[in-house]
Amino acid sequence: MPNSRAPSSDPTRRAVLLAERRLRRTIRSDLHAFAGHVLAPLGQVPAAHHRRMLDELAAVSRGETDRLMLLLPPGAAKSTYASLIFPAWWFIQHPESQVIAASHTAALAQHFGRRLRNLIGEQQARLGYALRRDARAAASFSLANGASYYAVGVRGPLTGRRADLILIDDPVKSQAEADSASARRHLWDWYRSELLTRLRPGGRIVLIMTRWHEDDLGGRLLAQEVAQQALGDAAATGERWRCLRLPALAEEADPLGRAPGEALWPEWENAEALARKRAAIGERGWAALFQQTPHPPEGLLFATTAIETIAAAPAEARRVRAWDLAATARTHGGDPDYTAGVRLARTPQGRFVVEDVVRLQGGPGAVEAAIRATASRDGEGIPIALPQDPGQAGRAQVLYLTRQLAGYVIHASPETGAKATRAAPVAAQVEAGNLAVLRAPWNPAFLDELRDFPAGRKDDQVDALSRAFSYLLGTARPAAQLPFSLLSR
Repeated sequence: MPNSRAPSSDPTRRAVLLAERRLRRTIRSDLHAFAGHVLAPLGQVPAAHHRRMLDELAAVSRGETDRLMLLLPPGAAKSTYASLIFPAWWFIQHPESQVIAASHTAALAQHFGRRLRNLIGEQQARLGYALRRDARAAASFSLANGASYYAVGVRGPLTGRRADLILIDDPVKSQAEADSASARRHLWDWYRSELLTRLRPGGRIVLIMTRWHEDDLGGRLLAQEVAQQALGDAAATGERWRCLRLPALAEEADPLGRAPGEALWPEWENAEALARKRAAIGERGWAALFQQTPHPPEGLLFATTAIETIAAAPAEARRVRAWDLAATARTHGGDPDYTAGVRLARTPQGRFVVEDVVRLQGGPGAVEAAIRATASRDGEGIPIALPQDPGQAGRAQVLYLTRQLAGYVIHASPETGAKATRAAPVAAQVEAGNLAVLRAPWNPAFLDELRDFPAGRKDDQVDALSRAFSYLLGTARPAAQLPFSLLSR
């Protein structure tokens, strides 16, 4: 009777099979384990910031977070974890789900899609699902478990697509694109009007990016959330973003518990290497791309750290209220220019003090009312400096406001030269420590705008400050007044 016992090699084979089953169970239930498994053949081990990213992404999969923003510097391997490892694991947890992945160009989106497709093909036995043979293009593939993946460039076509998960990885292509107001607006419009409308109820969004500009997609989403909270209309969009910001060099209260100045991934790029890179790219690029704060704390033109905050206005000073005018009311989702009025004082010792700032987004009626109310509060002893646009319309506006402000000293002058050129004289006084601000609620917005100028989104307060400073120095050139008789023609 033949021996029915298994060959002597069977225990080894059984051990291998058991180990494989355990591995499959582990990687299918644990994103950390799956990441370690994928990277082990490459000799890579997830660093501390990678493990933190995996924690946040796993929370998205569980539904604990529905809007996640990952802000990390270049070279941090954020795309490897968020756009490659995570979606492959997501499809285990969410069979039959649909994923849309967007990047700044279709070529980059397809690159991520190709890498993901190849990873799934290599690991399909352990993942528990496979690619469908009839739909496996890099930009669009389907899985045997009913799930699908679609890669698209920013502003690319999305008609007919739906998503349970949207991955937005590197939506900004370059510094030139980031600095373009029209490019930022087009990206914002595409996100709101096309991409966001593809999301199914209960769907989730992960934004993975390096910051480029104060008003880039991540910055605008965060600013909109803050503005809605301040206005009390949080239910307007329902978006609540969880933001993980990991700068290249640690700051105070670092999310990873690093000491200030410690490198994010020292095994890859240590603090010394980062210091050389910082010197090469300059403070603006460093602050945005590597620290994820698109404005150096010292300021680009204005050395805002040299501005002192004082508790009381000077008793004796020469003063002026200068305005920068706009006339567009704020609409939901819009962010027009502000009308800003800065009251500046110059003491007998030659020191300058910003005593008050009025700022609003409103139509012509609201602007006129604000100027009149501010003048009444300031008193007739404080002159009013107004900008005069070229042409008859600009002259007519100044003349109209002058009529409304009877009894006040009105000084109108044209704006000539670039904004930065006009701001340079007062910026020099700031650098010399010769400008202070009176402590008030408007301080943060005012100082932030000075710090970000000329790269920031807004410059209305800077323009008004430059006009006030020019007036007090006596360098503002009065505009030629148009006779009343000509205005009647």
